[in-house]
Amino acid sequence: MMTREEILLVKRSWRIFQQINPLLVGDVFYSNLFAAHPRLRKMFPKDMAQQYQKLVDMISYMVQRLGEPALVVAEIRALAEKHVGYGVKTSQYDAVGKALLVTLQQGLGTDWNPALAEAWTKCYTMIADIMVEAGKAPIAK
Repeated sequence: MMTREEILLVKRSWRIFQQINPLLVGDVFYSNLFAAHPRLRKMFPKDMAQQYQKLVDMISYMVQRLGEPALVVAEIRALAEKHVGYGVKTSQYDAVGKALLVTLQQGLGTDWNPALAEAWTKCYTMIADIMVEAGKAPIAK
């Protein structure tokens, strides 16, 4: 569970990223992910522009609603079901989390600190845990 202070840290730091072109943010994130896990590249389209925008939009959506996780649980579960359909394995969420933290650290530079790292780790872990759990459930057809 995130504290109120951690939620504020995440929201404030994400505002900085919202001022950056989503294509750049997405490119840095996926470059970090694929550099560490090149086999994941084949799961994505050749042209990543739309994927970059989806990434930034989804993070923005989640961050805006951090204080009210019940509002996004259904959305996270639906996202998890899509990811299962794409062939995402639960073990890959760790790689995504690490790529996100590296991207945030790179983007925030000297503003990155242990408290911010902890807040973002909790934020991502909370979302990933919901996705992993939802991904284990049978998909309703």
